[in-house]
Amino acid sequence: MKTKLKYVILVVPVLLFSGFFKGDSDLYFQISKSIDIFGRIYKEVSFNYVEEVNPEEFMYSAINGMLNSLDPYTVLYDEKRKSDVDFLTNGKYGGIGGSIGIRNDSIVVVEVFEGYSAHRQGLRIGDVILKINETEITPTNFDEVSNLVKGEPGSEVKLTIKRLNQSEATVFSIVREEVKIKNVTYYGFTSENSDIGYIKLSGFTRTAGDELKEAISDLQKLKKIESLILDLRGNPGGLLEAAVDVSEKFLKKGQLIVTVIGRDSSNIKNYYSQEEPIYGDKNLIVLIDNGTASAAEIVAGAIQDHDRGLIIGTSSFGKGLVQTVVPLSYNNSLKITTSKYHTPSGRSIQKINYSKDNKVFKNHVETGVEKFNTDNQRIVFSSGGIHPDSTVINDTNSTPVKSFLAKGIFFDFADKIFNSETNKNYYDFNFEILYKDFLNYVDNKKINIELNSESEMEKLINTSKSENLSDEIIADLKKIKTKISTLKSSYLTHDKNLIINGIKNELASRYLGNSGRIKEMLNDDKQYKTAIELLKQDQIYTAMLSSNLK
Repeated sequence: MKTKLKYVILVVPVLLFSGFFKGDSDLYFQISKSIDIFGRIYKEVSFNYVEEVNPEEFMYSAINGMLNSLDPYTVLYDEKRKSDVDFLTNGKYGGIGGSIGIRNDSIVVVEVFEGYSAHRQGLRIGDVILKINETEITPTNFDEVSNLVKGEPGSEVKLTIKRLNQSEATVFSIVREEVKIKNVTYYGFTSENSDIGYIKLSGFTRTAGDELKEAISDLQKLKKIESLILDLRGNPGGLLEAAVDVSEKFLKKGQLIVTVIGRDSSNIKNYYSQEEPIYGDKNLIVLIDNGTASAAEIVAGAIQDHDRGLIIGTSSFGKGLVQTVVPLSYNNSLKITTSKYHTPSGRSIQKINYSKDNKVFKNHVETGVEKFNTDNQRIVFSSGGIHPDSTVINDTNSTPVKSFLAKGIFFDFADKIFNSETNKNYYDFNFEILYKDFLNYVDNKKINIELNSESEMEKLINTSKSENLSDEIIADLKKIKTKISTLKSSYLTHDKNLIINGIKNELASRYLGNSGRIKEMLNDDKQYKTAIELLKQDQIYTAMLSSNLK
């Protein structure tokens, strides 16, 4: 990070004193001209616009507009978001230890981190936040919530909370502390009698490699690990150095992990494994999905290209860009895309080409899907993320379940149960009874589940009216729509097990914590179960690593 910053600073004298090189001179003139125009417009508007403008906010809006023309990862962090920069670079921040989201037009607690002040003082998932200190909280100022809650460790923040089944609001005076986000959120063996280990890696802050090493060591102390499942699903990535550190736990010393290429094609850096792997000779499966991105894709790509293990799930997100955080004046920071990375086979997995048809970029080069080879000469492809060696789809096509998730119905129902059964043990619940209670809850709340076919029929009816079709045809279409609507109850019966799973997951997060929720979700996880079955069949596992059979 320091080396990169020196490079950025030192490039300025080169531009200033290399006037006899035409290319540099033209570039410097264009930059100087643009700054002059921008400055004149900024001053003119600030002083003479019909309404008085806030100069600082006006400047930030201009900067953000400029950066929006590049890619979504190049952003300015102003002084209000200093804690976000600390989290990006160090994986820690000053806060209370929880996550907040919007549910039904309210700002609610959606996660409480075990062991931190929010957890110790009794804050619960589902608590509605009415005020933070003296600031009233609504969805309109949701973007301010994070900054209001975060602050210097040791300082105090007051949260006014409204809890279900309680008539009066409660004020929590919570002392902020240094919160370190765990990268390894759960690990264990797939069953009591199994020698297959499982590790859920949810992030890539500086400690990711150390946490992974500790998890593997703890499992090895319990029994010998014959196979391992590394779960990178939903992992948004993080630091490049952390991705290299994690990869080193599986790859042979000296193997290439990733190649980073900057704007100048001569600015290339190769990252190799510098240590002997702690888990380097046993079977390995990596689980990925569309939420697997960035640093997580570096790890999956390195393991796939070196045929170190199998990749199971669905294609990853496809972020092959690397960002650098550059400190600016007045506690501002710029996170800027400075390079692209390539997996050991040479492929770029970047899915979206932000320079295509964008006049901001010069000398745009169109790139397509290319073939590459792993160490065992298996064929892999560039672009579009990391493609799994075996595609296993975990998503459900259940319309009711998707609707309940989108509307937060499972969340609200679990909140109702938890606040009335706080002393109950999770494993004492009868989920058959809870399923019936849930259906009554949905019915009493008059929650409408609109099937796709219903909405399509409504469109067809409106189109028929606009085209002046006969009343008889329109009446027939309405009858079909009515018949479709009557099928909703059968959908709820058909998707009973999926609905029960939704209830289980929300209740587990409240009674068992995040690690307990993850463990509970694995019980009905198709990708996870496929990985276990594959690891039990050594011949098939070995064959898949030496062929292009999918």
